[in-house]
Amino acid sequence: MELVEAIILAVLAASTPLLIAATGELVTERSGVLNLGVEGMMIVGAACGFAGAWLTGSVFIGALFGMVAGTLMSLVFALMALGLAVNQVATGLALTILGVGLSGLIGAGFVGERITPAMHLYIPVLTDIPLIGRVLFGEDGFVYFSIALIVGVWWFLYRTRAGLILRACGDNHVSAHALGYPVLRIRTFAVMFGGACAGLAGAYLPLAYTPFFVPGMTAGRGWIALALVVFSSWRPGRLVAGAYLFGAVTILQLHAQGWGVGIPSQFMSALPYLATIIVLILLSRARTGGSTAPAALGTVFVPDR
Repeated sequence: MELVEAIILAVLAASTPLLIAATGELVTERSGVLNLGVEGMMIVGAACGFAGAWLTGSVFIGALFGMVAGTLMSLVFALMALGLAVNQVATGLALTILGVGLSGLIGAGFVGERITPAMHLYIPVLTDIPLIGRVLFGEDGFVYFSIALIVGVWWFLYRTRAGLILRACGDNHVSAHALGYPVLRIRTFAVMFGGACAGLAGAYLPLAYTPFFVPGMTAGRGWIALALVVFSSWRPGRLVAGAYLFGAVTILQLHAQGWGVGIPSQFMSALPYLATIIVLILLSRARTGGSTAPAALGTVFVPDR
């Protein structure tokens, strides 16, 4: 029972940054924008989040620092891809490269430092229930926020007029513009939301997952978050299942090494990324009908002057 509980807790912890980052990217892509800079925004969020928490002694302020850093990075993308109509794929890749270098610069003075990680919830009696107590009533605030975030995004996209307008911008930006909706402004706000989520996901790593900062600690999680959006067919419900599935694969390779499974550790470490490729191939082969992706995904919209 204790081993099962430990594995579930580890899966939740590993899945939380994927879920937060992928939720932000889902909103971005629903507006018709493809931002491949999630990895760069996450690693900058990790560096700034740790710096903020170390300087102030507050995990909450550190999380805010991470969100602000991710938002500022996303504004660079919005300026280039939406404002200047630069290719979105090239801009996103450049943003990732910029983020990796910038995070190393910001975090250079904090390598080797440690902070007190985010506190876990404790409710007498409830948290002490075997197996489910710590899972449901003993997590840190980031885990609960990630669930609230995906529920809020689902409600926004499918139960509000603003969500309908955002989806319209992604499905047919020409028609949305003809109806008088400010497509570029809506897309900019969607990109900023995605950046804030990516920054928060990155900040989660040094603030809760491991209480220290090391360069490159995101370890490709931003790319997995991008794959998750496609895996989920741009639907919030499937995104939750995908995030926990990929988190489970990540934890599986760690436990397999601990159990002495006779498989090379390098192969086990590559499992999450191999799973990403396999899932994308299966989805591509299974999609015989029309794609559920936003029709205008990756296109540059320039309103009539």
